[in-house]
Amino acid sequence: MPIRLALFTSVALFSALLTSSPPAWPKEPAASVPTVALKAGGQTIQAEVAATDVTRQKGLMFREKMAHNTGMLFVFPDIAYHAMWMRNTPLPLAVAFMDESGKIVSIHEMQPFTETTHQAAGPVRYALEMNSEWFSRNQVKAGDTIKGLDKAPKPK
Repeated sequence: MPIRLALFTSVALFSALLTSSPPAWPKEPAASVPTVALKAGGQTIQAEVAATDVTRQKGLMFREKMAHNTGMLFVFPDIAYHAMWMRNTPLPLAVAFMDESGKIVSIHEMQPFTETTHQAAGPVRYALEMNSEWFSRNQVKAGDTIKGLDKAPKPK
């Protein structure tokens, strides 16, 4: 009898796992993520701020759309050669890596759902992800400065 009960319980548990849905990840900005207004290329950018390990790790994963002139600012706790990838990210994005003063060190275009790493060309404190080609469309290039970073939350 105990073996039959254990077998029944195992089959029931396995069936429940097969029919259950994966966790629902938000596809829109989280209400609790802070935002900051930035300036670049004559444009004002509303950027969600990823300043904690959890928000930096998730980034824009699972996000299916992003409005014009919006993005995500990553604030790193240390100045280093940081890198980004596009795991579980359906949007094509561009990323600008900036030093402590906001000067853009490098810009990279990134394709959806890839795990290719895109590394900053030098040590940086920040990364700003925007819709693909946003930087080139607005004539923002390496050497330019992103303004408003001083208003962003400090990294945690």
